[in-house]
Amino acid sequence: MFHGLLKNFAMAAALSFALAGVFAPQEALAKKRKPKPQAVEKTQPKGFDVKAQYAYLVDSRSGKDYFAKRADELMSPASMSKIMTLVVVFEMLKKGVLSEDDVFEISENAWRKGGAASGSSTMYARIGERIPLRTLIRAVVIASANDAAIAIAEGISGSEEAFAALMTKRARELGLKKSTFANATGLPDPGQKMTARELAQLTRYLIEVFPGYYKLFSEKEFTWNKIRQFNRDPLLGKYPGADGVKTGHTRESGYGMVASAVRDGRRLIAVLNGMKSKRARAAETRKLLDWGFRQFRPVVLYGPGETVGYARVWGGVKDRVPLMAKDTIRARLSDEERKGADAEIVYTGPLRAPVRRGAAVAKLRIRLDGRTIAYFPLYAARSVEADDNMWSKAFGTLKFWIFGG
Repeated sequence: MFHGLLKNFAMAAALSFALAGVFAPQEALAKKRKPKPQAVEKTQPKGFDVKAQYAYLVDSRSGKDYFAKRADELMSPASMSKIMTLVVVFEMLKKGVLSEDDVFEISENAWRKGGAASGSSTMYARIGERIPLRTLIRAVVIASANDAAIAIAEGISGSEEAFAALMTKRARELGLKKSTFANATGLPDPGQKMTARELAQLTRYLIEVFPGYYKLFSEKEFTWNKIRQFNRDPLLGKYPGADGVKTGHTRESGYGMVASAVRDGRRLIAVLNGMKSKRARAAETRKLLDWGFRQFRPVVLYGPGETVGYARVWGGVKDRVPLMAKDTIRARLSDEERKGADAEIVYTGPLRAPVRRGAAVAKLRIRLDGRTIAYFPLYAARSVEADDNMWSKAFGTLKFWIFGG
């Protein structure tokens, strides 16, 4: 039912173009349906619960929450707070303030508080070792290495305390109103507090803004000084679609986890904390994600090779090119969401000829109540050669200015 509804609506959706190149599928003219006002969600569903003191489940793309249990109460996040440590580093790398080739030294303080002598999570670095930032980042992500986190903090800010103040400042700028940081590791401290909701917000930011660095979270092992360690994430390779993010444990916090999994373009982020064992952490995280994905059913939108719409072409022997899906395009939607979903083709256009068959030139954006919930790549279904005729190009330019993309 929804397949036909979405495709028919897409075919009748309004043609629109700004220089960003946003087109409704099939380019037919009609009025767009106005999005329905968002309903207030019950975030503690009757009859469902998890054995965690704190829990939160959110759709990463739209920001809509589906489950919340003490989600806005401050808690001790343990190593899950290293997500904030890493976000600060990734932002500095993006701005060019840092380079992955920068070298940081393992101080005696980093070794005593976070190295082999500490008995905590460590990369087993030696005092005085000089280690490239890219290696320290992998140590923090995969092995949850406290010595690496402290070395990064000291190298950037001079001391871990100064870096923690920077973390708190940046958290406020990102809209995290309650989280405070006293260190870069998550080791017990009265000033190290976060909420489940804000951990999820921060993880959404990490995934959306730093997709390249986020891939590190699905790496399965890390080796330093001939000591091989495996990723502590219990879902990697065992839970369909799981690709991160971070576990945490101290005696004060109990066992916790920030987990993310994606299926049919729909990504969920789960935060749980305050469990009694590693086994409970893995089981309850699976349970929450399973429950979340069951709220949606996979709906086939387009099949492999099926024409989804068209994109304008400038300077070609044809003035448009059909766009196709290479693989089956599915979206996970709840029964209620299917009533208000729409789709549109997004690309920067017009495309400049020549356009080669099979080239990825556009995306299909699925939206719910005006919020994007998934993107799928679209490909040129045929080649369009360049037209060297000057008058044809001039006429194409005239059509572009009169009628748009």
